[in-house]
Amino acid sequence: MKCVFVTVGTTSFDDLIACVSAHDTLQIIKSLGYDRLVLQIGRGKVVPEPFRTESFALDVYRYKDSLKEDLEKADLVISHAGAGSCLETLENRKPLVVVINEKLMNNHQLELAKQLHKDGHLFYCTCSTLPGLLQSMDLSTLKCFPPGQPEKFSAFLDKVVGLQK
Repeated sequence: MKCVFVTVGTTSFDDLIACVSAHDTLQIIKSLGYDRLVLQIGRGKVVPEPFRTESFALDVYRYKDSLKEDLEKADLVISHAGAGSCLETLENRKPLVVVINEKLMNNHQLELAKQLHKDGHLFYCTCSTLPGLLQSMDLSTLKCFPPGQPEKFSAFLDKVVGLQK
């Protein structure tokens, strides 16, 4: 099975869950050869109905002790721009699409996503541009994130949020 894993972390991001579970987006995901979509919805109010057909499955849950298993099984990860979710996905060497939550103020998440995109590690978009990005992105262009260097990521984060020049 080819799987897309969507995570919002410990927060809620109803716009992302609604967008990715919308009929049109599901059709795009299916057209790209994926046959499973797993949604980790956190404390969101949007709770899509899980379903299974012969050719596609949608699974939904709020939280697990660890996302490790879902990340390992994923062929594509769509995530909110939380630093922890981004780092964990990139360290697992999974293709990553970060969706920016435009409703957040002082959006450091946007700066993080922009820099990681500039460095070639991920794609980023908003909910409104996600369907188009899914259709146009070329996952083979992504570069692996250097593993096991949390101090570099920490310094990078400090720079992005303005704690370090």
